[in-house]
Amino acid sequence: MRHRSLYLAVTAGLSLAACAKPTPAPAPTPTPAPNAAPTPPAGRPGGAPGGGAGGGAGFGQGGGAGAQGGAAGAGQDPQPRPYAAVITPRATTKSGVFKVHQVGARLFFEIPRAELGRDYVIVSTLAGTPDEIGIRGTQGGNNLVRFERRDNRILVREAAYRDIIADTAASQKLAAELIGVTKILAALNIEAYGPDSSAVVEVTRMFTGGVPEYTALGRRAQVDAARSYIEKFSAYSRNVNVTAVQSFTPQGGAPGGGGGGFPGAGAAATAPTTEKYTFSIAKLPDVPMKPRLLDERVGYFGVQQRDFSGATQRVETRRFIGRWRLECSDKKVGNLCVPIKPITYYLDPATPAWIKPWIRKGIEDWQVAFEAAGFYKGIVAAEPPKNDPDFSGEDATVAMVRWLPSATENAVGPSLRDPRTGEIIDADVQTYLNVMNLNRSWYFTQVGHLDKRAQKMPFPDTLMGRLVEYVTAHEVGHTLGFPHNFKASSMYPVDSVRSRAFVKKMGHTPTLMDYSRFNYVAQPEDNIDLDDLIPKVGPYDKYAVMWGYTPIPNAKTPDDEKATLEKWTRMQDSIPWYRFAGDAGAGGADPGEQSEAVGDADAVKATTLGVKNLKRTMALLEGATAWKEGTTYDDLEELYGRLIGQWATEMGHVARVIGGQYKQEKYVGQKGAVYRPVEPARQKEALQFLLDNAYTTPTWLLDQGIIRKLEASGSLNRVGSAQARSLASVVSNDRMQRMLELEALATKNEVYPVADMLADLRAGLWKELQSGAQIDAFRRRLQRVYLEAMASKINPPATPAAAAFPGQGGRGAAAPVGTADLRPILKAEMRALDADLATAIGKTSDRMSKAHLEDARDQIRKMLDPEN
Repeated sequence: MRHRSLYLAVTAGLSLAACAKPTPAPAPTPTPAPNAAPTPPAGRPGGAPGGGAGGGAGFGQGGGAGAQGGAAGAGQDPQPRPYAAVITPRATTKSGVFKVHQVGARLFFEIPRAELGRDYVIVSTLAGTPDEIGIRGTQGGNNLVRFERRDNRILVREAAYRDIIADTAASQKLAAELIGVTKILAALNIEAYGPDSSAVVEVTRMFTGGVPEYTALGRRAQVDAARSYIEKFSAYSRNVNVTAVQSFTPQGGAPGGGGGGFPGAGAAATAPTTEKYTFSIAKLPDVPMKPRLLDERVGYFGVQQRDFSGATQRVETRRFIGRWRLECSDKKVGNLCVPIKPITYYLDPATPAWIKPWIRKGIEDWQVAFEAAGFYKGIVAAEPPKNDPDFSGEDATVAMVRWLPSATENAVGPSLRDPRTGEIIDADVQTYLNVMNLNRSWYFTQVGHLDKRAQKMPFPDTLMGRLVEYVTAHEVGHTLGFPHNFKASSMYPVDSVRSRAFVKKMGHTPTLMDYSRFNYVAQPEDNIDLDDLIPKVGPYDKYAVMWGYTPIPNAKTPDDEKATLEKWTRMQDSIPWYRFAGDAGAGGADPGEQSEAVGDADAVKATTLGVKNLKRTMALLEGATAWKEGTTYDDLEELYGRLIGQWATEMGHVARVIGGQYKQEKYVGQKGAVYRPVEPARQKEALQFLLDNAYTTPTWLLDQGIIRKLEASGSLNRVGSAQARSLASVVSNDRMQRMLELEALATKNEVYPVADMLADLRAGLWKELQSGAQIDAFRRRLQRVYLEAMASKINPPATPAAAAFPGQGGRGAAAPVGTADLRPILKAEMRALDADLATAIGKTSDRMSKAHLEDARDQIRKMLDPEN
């Protein structure tokens, strides 16, 4: 949480007129340091403001409005001028952590001597953009900096807290200096000295294109200084904000560097554009917050530092969780303490009035979790202060939930952490308007059959508002310090997810931070309340907030907290829904660590129920999208595609069971292994389910009434690509290699041998060879995909293939996991298949099927003998 005085300064606000200051008396120029060069004549004749050809230091390259002037020749020390000659009577001045002056088009910082060497962070935020080229609120690379004086220049230099030295021996300090040199972002000539030897430097070009790190969010760009300018600025007790307009032409095509890859940028990658950025220069807290050590078993973002002292005969890494500074006051409500300052999120003034109450509720949904940590109203929502022209959501000291006009179907929750301690000092939830369309699609395809409000487009405001509340709460969770927890959705038995009473109390997933959207396992007869179909703050969320935010009395250092934190962490051993696994999961091995899943404690059972619901929703599709006569079939096409996508996603959950290993993160002292193989019977059940449901043509998805309204052709690709993605996952190199390794290490009958899996897969994919049945177009396509995959593994290309399956991005191709050990069994499979094909061809009367089987034999011969 931000320093209290900082918060008060922001909310009070300072108008431009009220902050105009009289010009102070000039101060004498300090004596240059001993290493200063001889003082040259002033670099700008007559003391006239503005550019000229420019000098050789700072940003004095080129002229035009806002160009950095006053630079001396190369190797010469700049000559400061009298204060009144620089900060003239026409200057507009605002006072804060340091003074900011605007003289015409030029902007000056007046940095007090006491602020030199202090830690500041500069946050760059996209504040305005042409339509669909970027998104307002997108953050670029943030820099931790210090202002350092060297002779008559101020260096803006990056500061780094990634390294710590526990040993103070001189040898260790000398060694640290070898890796302690940090980047100088800017060199600013001191134009004048103010009272108390404060340094006056011009920063115009620093924010209008003179520093690559602060240009176009770090994208490579050629800036036109004549079309770039400072739009406004403000100053507060702990930060300064500058909003600048930059005009440029991106260089080198696609954006790169520090955070410029925003949606829509590629379309304008070579076209000139003008964009607006806010730079918030915020001072880090004077008194650092006491950090709390990070634990891999509990989900927190964090910061890290390295210890090169060698005390443990290695380089150690110390990591601290990211969290707000939340401290108790002397007041209490019951047994809960009232915080000195709650975590406060402001509502974007651009948010439509009808949806503000839902966003407010999404923020304050977290209050119940902070109660578990002992705080009364530890988090609150607030409206921006009225009549404060300097209040800005781009401010690095203001947490805000933004409403952004973009067609991007997303929302994000970035935050800024103090690298010394992990303290979160800024957060911005960015909600893109079109996330409502994404939520509409998910809700309809997953639970539309249970909610009559969702059976006609568009949704009523009450339903859409509730969905936006859920999105807001999830993204606020990220800004409170929490990553995704993909372990959570497998911690409840499937039968519990269908229990009305259980879900009312516990939710269908233990956390908001899983991608476990809506309860697609629930059946109509379960009578689950509509509001309980949507995730809410759950038991894991309360546990995680308790673990990270509860004060631990008498603990003076992070190490003093270890015993208590370990006790809390060990609660996971007996309470499974307190467990955590992040985005990386177990390298894709654990079938219980999945995105977009509900009830994946038993993926086969959950998906069986999910498919039943998808069939119900399929019957509602035309009626739901025919909401107004005279409209196109765009809604029908979109939701039909999304429904197929949901089917493919659920099939993917089942595929993860094959060759899987369960994982529970553990530390030394906890009993049991971290990994254990999935039972062979469950793996075989999963493969059979895929053969029966994913690889057998899903005729229920091929509704002619829908298809003939959308396209002359294309259903083969729609369904076939989804089938191919599932098959790619089953025969991916990493999965089969993992199965080989498990088999090699097995001491008892605890594995599903890869040879058995491949034989079962072959028999199911080519079952027509035994029955003599006609092979339809969907099955022919799937069988060709299978053959192409086998060919890519038996004869991998010299470089990794782009993709082994249509739309699969290379997961089944020659990947980082090699195929050499798999090649013998794959060849054996192809020989067995070839024998079956030879027998089946004589029994096949259908011409297309026979031609397909003959072609399959040709493909096998080619992969087994590529030279002929």
